[in-house]
Formats: sequence, C-alpha cells, structure tokens
Amino acid sequence: MTEPTQPERILVGTLDALPEGSQTEVMVDEQSVVVINYQGQFYALRNNCTHQHYPLLGGDVDNGRITCEKHGAKFELATGKPKTLPAVKPVQLYKTEVEEEKVYVLPL
Repeated sequence: MTEPTQPERILVGTLDALPEGSQTEVMVDEQSVVVINYQGQFYALRNNCTHQHYPLLGGDVDNGRITCEKHGAKFELATGKPKTLPAVKPVQLYKTEVEEEKVYVLPL
C-alpha cells in the first residue's frame, strides 16, 4: 500500500513580512490566491469574485469579510460564503499553515 502524497505547499512569506492587515497574492496550481492576515489568523481564498471574476486582492477587509472593489460583494474569510449581493456563489478556500515563522498555502 502506497502512502498518500502530501499536496505541494506554497511559501507565502515569513510572519515578519505578513503583518496584521496584509494581503498577498500567490499562485497555487495556476490559480491566483489572496492570503490575508486578519486578527492574527491567515486566510487564503481564490483571488476571484464569483460575481464577475474581478480580483479580490486589495479589497477592504472588515468584520471577517473581504469586499470586492468592483461591485461591493462581501465574502466571509473563514468560509468563502457570499454575504451580500450581487455574489451568490462562494469563493474557493485554501488551507494555510504556519511553521517555523513561515506561512504556507495548500490546496484543499
């Protein structure tokens, strides 16, 4: 019986380079992913509003949600679920890990 292979981890950066409130873009399996440090927790979401495929990177982060700058749709960081129209579909989430002062993203 073969061991299951671990998914490839993508290095986002060091904890020092990703302060509270920071947003960083990384590529995971050819997908743009936005990594957000919000209240000491790292969240990773596909960098793509499900309403009209506008990047979420740079959107306002408040109350555990990121707002798409194009039409104002808000997505919950922890679940990816849309909280306001015009978006109705959730944003894909990715797993984050912190190990030895470094932040990583993995596909789910």
